[in-house]
Amino acid sequence: MDNILLQGKNLIREYGTTIITRALDDVSVQLHNQEFASIIGQSGSGKSTLLNMLGALDRPTKGTLLFQEKDLSQMNDMELAEFRNQNIGFIFQFHHLLPEFTALENVLLPTWIESGTADHRKETRAKELLALVGLQDRMKNMANNLSGGQQQRVSIARALINEPNLVLADEPTGNLDSNSTEQVYELLRTINRDLGMSFLIVTHDRHIAEKSDRVIEMKDGRIVNDYRTNEKLPQELWQCLAPHNCKLMESR
Repeated sequence: MDNILLQGKNLIREYGTTIITRALDDVSVQLHNQEFASIIGQSGSGKSTLLNMLGALDRPTKGTLLFQEKDLSQMNDMELAEFRNQNIGFIFQFHHLLPEFTALENVLLPTWIESGTADHRKETRAKELLALVGLQDRMKNMANNLSGGQQQRVSIARALINEPNLVLADEPTGNLDSNSTEQVYELLRTINRDLGMSFLIVTHDRHIAEKSDRVIEMKDGRIVNDYRTNEKLPQELWQCLAPHNCKLMESR
């Protein structure tokens, strides 16, 4: 258990009362320290539901969620909110930056939630993170005066400000062009390698997924495939991750 950061056991998530929809169907998964993993699958397969569950943004209908062997089901809503703020960073497809705040102020927001006051040490750290993501010259720019790629970089810095053990990202490059997508991916890998944070990324971009250490594939609320990319030959990996139309072209 020493290397296991997060563990979901037999997670079930159901919605509705009269008509019940099961979004997660008895899912068990582990995430290890310093791991960089991707979740793939078609829309409606349960990817985001699983990510929200693992990030303690939602509670399972049944099942257990352990973070460093601590049972999160024993926490009330206030305790869970404090836990998330201190232990998990979130990056979303839509940046959720406050347009009336500068880049620096947006990065500092989680620290204000935690302490209720400004902190010189945290401000120094926020500036270091903005420099890390290549925005040292944009710290005082208002959020709506930044490009889409720059806004996503601000949201990455914000996710790191409280030095979380785990960063969860839901389609973090979904609104970016191919060049910005590659830059953001390389930035996340650098953070994973240099700062030792674990990453779990939901993505539709299978070219991004193939560069992860591990790929978790979902279908109909279940995990149908879970493998490490370095354990597969290049052709095997291509067959697992190539878009369907590419597979059709191969068969012709």
